[in-house]
Amino acid sequence: MPVNRPQRPQQDEETSPKPYAFVSFPKDKPTLQTPIGHHKYFTDRLHGTLFLRLKVQTPLHVSTGIVVMGSDIGNNRIPLIKTMVQNTDQKLSIQGSSLKGCIRAVYEAITNSTLAIISSRYRDKIPSERLPCRNKEQLCPTSRVFGAIDWQGLVEFNDAKCASIGFSTGFMPSLYRPRPDERRAYFIRGLVAGRKFYYHTKRAIDKGQNSGIPVQQAGREYIFTTQLNFKNLKPEELGTLLIILGQDKNHQIALKVGGGKPIGMGTMTVDIDAIAQAANLKERYTSYSISDDNRLTGNDLQKFILLQIEAAHSHLIQQEQLQQIATILSYPTDREPPEGMY
Repeated sequence: MPVNRPQRPQQDEETSPKPYAFVSFPKDKPTLQTPIGHHKYFTDRLHGTLFLRLKVQTPLHVSTGIVVMGSDIGNNRIPLIKTMVQNTDQKLSIQGSSLKGCIRAVYEAITNSTLAIISSRYRDKIPSERLPCRNKEQLCPTSRVFGAIDWQGLVEFNDAKCASIGFSTGFMPSLYRPRPDERRAYFIRGLVAGRKFYYHTKRAIDKGQNSGIPVQQAGREYIFTTQLNFKNLKPEELGTLLIILGQDKNHQIALKVGGGKPIGMGTMTVDIDAIAQAANLKERYTSYSISDDNRLTGNDLQKFILLQIEAAHSHLIQQEQLQQIATILSYPTDREPPEGMY
């Protein structure tokens, strides 16, 4: 769909408010280690499944990259519209890769890890110890859990499926591409300032049908459910995941998913309905039915979550970086979305 992007207005780049902030890199170099491997389930590690319920707090659009006629997806009022994944049952879906990407970014930021992806244009501005892991025998904490070149990782994200049928229609403003060279906040002494994250806001900007770009989206209060499978995790590794999923009462953060982050879109909160522990692995492969005895809910679930979070704070989390990310991603919030430049 052709879009005439407006000319970027001239403003004072150093004083105009921005909807993002940077999380600094830890002072120490990342500790690189050999990952545990996939050849067996280790008895001193954790294996299982998180059953997640994600609630949309500001409109969510995870683009397919495809534009269709509105009539093709049941909206005759819109000539053309950017689409999300919508299954044959007419329920929206969020790709597991999108969830994995936003969660991995926070995991990187609050542990002493390298970057997963960098722009070749700014490679010389990345501290050498933060360059992506290239040797599968020498991986940072995040790469050991989420994967790297030639290493699959220890967590699997399923697609999240909407609990209800249908979608809402939003109208996004045109968004400018990032311009690091025009804003000194991106760099400190010639090197990148850290990892960039967008603030949550209490609402998202919608420009209306006459001014905005039509997008298929999940509206506020939509519920998605999914499962996150894990194997061979240390307690602190699982605990770090749980913190990112908003389960630490001292750092109540929400996920930022999909497009439109600068204008307040994509805020999602997470509830964990249950954790299924794969404790008796022999039973899992020798029985036609799996017992529910290892499924934690209620008080048992909360005790288990607290235990893993305590381990994360003791052995893996970088406290300074956690405080920085908690300031940016804390939710609920009274922050308003930016007006003007996006």
